[in-house]
Amino acid sequence: MADRPLMIGVGSPLRHDDGVGRAVAQMIREASPRARVIEMEGEGAALLEAWTGAGLVVIVDAVRSGAAPGTVFRFEPSSDPLPATLSSTSTHAFGLPAAVELARTLGQLPRRLVVFGIEGLDFTAGEGLSTAVRTAVGTVAARVRAELEQGT
Repeated sequence: MADRPLMIGVGSPLRHDDGVGRAVAQMIREASPRARVIEMEGEGAALLEAWTGAGLVVIVDAVRSGAAPGTVFRFEPSSDPLPATLSSTSTHAFGLPAAVELARTLGQLPRRLVVFGIEGLDFTAGEGLSTAVRTAVGTVAARVRAELEQGT
């Protein structure tokens, strides 16, 4: 499976902006048939299992950093940890940042890992993205497609 890039959309569509990773995944699924695309809640052990054997993994998740809603961050945590100033919105104690660091310790990071974080505004219960986050979805989907094409 290392020859087929993997895109993981992380989050819960039942917590407003937390669903942004899944919204991007849905766009990628339609636009990039060569990529494997999965959606998940973001539990760390499940992430480790999902990316096992993948050469290129692109993850999209909502974040809280204090930046303006809809701000897009891009990281390649293959060599450095995800910034401590970014807070994952996962309700799991063992989420994406912890999964990356555990994989690094175990030597199980993908050959290339790219993480896009989109600053959220509303993480309360309910469906639908805030306007600024919804606007960022198309931009991030285009950037993810470029990463996936570059990695093939």
